[in-house]
Amino acid sequence: MNNVYNFNAGPAALPKEVLLRAQKELINFDDTGMSIMEMSHRSDTYDQVHSKAITQLTSMLGLSDEFHVLFLQGGASLQFSMVPMNFMKQQANYVLTGSWSEKAEKEAVRYGQTSIGASSKHSGYRSIPEPQAILYSPEDSYMHLTSNNTLFGTQWTTFPTPDIPLICDMSSDIFSREIDYNQFDLIYAGAQKNLGPSGVTVVLIKDSLLQEANKNVPSMLSYQTFAHSRSLYNTPPVFSIYMLGLVLDWTEQQGGLNKIEEQNRLKSAILYDAIDRSDGFYKGHADQNSRSQMNITFTLKTKELTELFLQEAKEAGFVGLAGHRSVGGLRASIYNAVPLESCEALAAFMKLFNKNHLANKSGLK
Repeated sequence: MNNVYNFNAGPAALPKEVLLRAQKELINFDDTGMSIMEMSHRSDTYDQVHSKAITQLTSMLGLSDEFHVLFLQGGASLQFSMVPMNFMKQQANYVLTGSWSEKAEKEAVRYGQTSIGASSKHSGYRSIPEPQAILYSPEDSYMHLTSNNTLFGTQWTTFPTPDIPLICDMSSDIFSREIDYNQFDLIYAGAQKNLGPSGVTVVLIKDSLLQEANKNVPSMLSYQTFAHSRSLYNTPPVFSIYMLGLVLDWTEQQGGLNKIEEQNRLKSAILYDAIDRSDGFYKGHADQNSRSQMNITFTLKTKELTELFLQEAKEAGFVGLAGHRSVGGLRASIYNAVPLESCEALAAFMKLFNKNHLANKSGLK
């Protein structure tokens, strides 16, 4: 099988070591004679997997005892509805930095009024608002933001500290760096970027916020349901949680979040350097002080040149470099499992493509 350089935005690359371990354990997990996918989610064997994942998430993120760790389904997109359904009283505050925060706000208006604390839409979502410039009211039930914006390649480095609950969609950069995760009251993240395959959504919620949840919501849409049942109210996404546990093991083996962040900074610097040193041949979408370490977004002069780049990149073994269909351009998603060597190879390809088409900077002849 030919190796490829996987820059898909999600589902994204998984560590090769994790895939090999899952392959080895697939048919006979822990000498049970069964696959993890076949056994009861009420069994002691699975409970050990489930409990270990919760413990690892708590310890590796440095979460206080205030937090509940929940395993839900429906992706981050379901969280767009669950958050206001559980916590919006009359109004809530949304900070808009890209399409996903827009979608979250669109769902919230079904349950009450929304105020826009800040937005970078006017600039094409090229930047992250200054935290101190965000406007909010004590009447807002919470403030919601998206920590990393996959479509536009921007990322928060410093977060606001409002006097209301702070809720964050961290689907695309959780576990990518060391930050104070305790500053948030609720964090949610689809797993398919840095935590494992699609199918499970991790929710981290403080007990103080949980106690304020609306109790008049369907059981399957209530955070309290899953907190009180340890996410075992119904059959959980067993295989996805098992894979998440393997990814957490791998993350610890790399040296934890400190080493992961160090590697991510190095990977992103290599690609941004290829953009910045291209003399305008490549143009980064995000402002430099808002650049994401997870999603490197950039454009070429013309659609034809972009299509040629993607064609030649595919022939060279690069996968997933097309920008989101709603944005266009190019995007390299370099989540935790994307190795340094892949980024070095892409940077070398970018420089070669630049050299080969240097005489044609304004487009194809």
